[in-house]
Amino acid sequence: MTPSPVVALSGITKRFPGIVANDAIDLEVYAGEIHALLGENGAGKTTLMKILYGLYRPDAGHICIDGQAVMLRSPQDAIRLGLGMAFQQFSLIPSLTVAENIALAVPSSGLRLRLHDIAVRLGTLSQRYGLPIDPWTPVWRLSVGEQQRVELLKLLYRQARILILDEPTSVLTPLEARGFLRAIQAMATSGLAVILISHKMDEVLAVAHRITVLRRGRAVVTVPRSEATAADLARAMIGRDLRPPPTRPLSAPGEVVLSVRDVSVREQPWQPALHGISFDLRQGEILGIAGVAGNGQRELAEVLVGLRRVTAGSMSLQGRDVTHATPREMIRLGVGYIPEDRLGSGLIPQASILDNLLLKEYQHPPFAYGPFLRYRVACAQASRLLSAFQVTAPSLHTLVGTLSGGSQQRLLLAREFSTQPILLIAAHPTRGLDAGAIEHVQHALLEQRQRGCAILLISEDLEELVALCDRIAVMYAGTISGIVSAAGADPATLGALMTGDRALCRNSLAEMPR
Repeated sequence: MTPSPVVALSGITKRFPGIVANDAIDLEVYAGEIHALLGENGAGKTTLMKILYGLYRPDAGHICIDGQAVMLRSPQDAIRLGLGMAFQQFSLIPSLTVAENIALAVPSSGLRLRLHDIAVRLGTLSQRYGLPIDPWTPVWRLSVGEQQRVELLKLLYRQARILILDEPTSVLTPLEARGFLRAIQAMATSGLAVILISHKMDEVLAVAHRITVLRRGRAVVTVPRSEATAADLARAMIGRDLRPPPTRPLSAPGEVVLSVRDVSVREQPWQPALHGISFDLRQGEILGIAGVAGNGQRELAEVLVGLRRVTAGSMSLQGRDVTHATPREMIRLGVGYIPEDRLGSGLIPQASILDNLLLKEYQHPPFAYGPFLRYRVACAQASRLLSAFQVTAPSLHTLVGTLSGGSQQRLLLAREFSTQPILLIAAHPTRGLDAGAIEHVQHALLEQRQRGCAILLISEDLEELVALCDRIAVMYAGTISGIVSAAGADPATLGALMTGDRALCRNSLAEMPR
């Protein structure tokens, strides 16, 4: 006897001004199943799940839970029916402990908070699903991966039986992502229904039981994992075959653009964030920065764009001392910056697309005429950028915070690339992007290199670094443990450097800068 679906969506349609986000979508999800929603950024995956969670009302269609038609007017209605949703942006209070954050997420049972009871139950759930966490640790002390566990434990603590996970691994390191995927497999084995929103085909093929592909708001195919291939899924996602992986054209790097000598950053007396960093970066060169997250990559990027103060050492840009330059001065000198935290440091979510695209150039021609903004010129340029970088949005006045994560990243890249920088600091520029967008960004980086731009590329994807970079520097504990030629790099050498073990790979190290 065929089991009945715990979730059945029929003909779900949702329109926003200028765009159809969901177009007559049907979807069924069963208990004990991991059902993946796969699609490009902006394909309508998150919108569909927000409808299921009661955050949006559908313009057409029906929702059935356990065979009964329901009207979800708010997330509270969804929670009462056993649904839980974990979003890309965490909703945790950093100053409170894990147990206190969980207490805020469950109905009160009296005047006293029984934090000890919460901690005990958290321990049981952590052990059952492989999500270790200390309930008494303040959230601000947790890594991003640990905070993701807390978000998931909140849903489990509320006894949710239908879990909606929106791009849960987009902010995780590869190691953290593997542990997280094992946890959701354990949840499905225990009988929970898991809806996994993703654009990562390798993860989907590793854990999903069935896969539904969305493209431009429509469900184009639903297939069992056993019948799916990466090539077929990519074709369904973007409507064409992917181009071959980018190849780095041979070229001779030009003059030194950026020179960093013995740079240190000491935020705490007992723990320097960076120590003795030295390297040169030349015109038409991509220097990759590899390393396990938390070894100083973010601090290095922020030092190079003037966001952190250098406590020792020096930096020069085209021979000019910029050791203590401000971010405004670095922008004026032609430095572009793609931060890893696109909404926290790169874009203003409460501002429009147009305003975000003009942030760095609104004072300069051709956009400025004296103290006045040439509005039509600005709109024309913004429209060209949206088209070139395939940003899906109803209008130039759409608030950036309402865009999908992929569209936000494309918008950030469009702004930084359009300024024709002489130096580009790119921190995880393909993180959170779908296969088609990753392809676009990688080719765009190589185009910037061909133009003569000097690029510092920070990434945790070793294959990406080897494919795009001329040299790769590996960071460990706030230092550069070695610099190797990308042409001769291998995972064993890079892995040894990432652990700080120079003895294992001394023969493979390129000459360090003098």
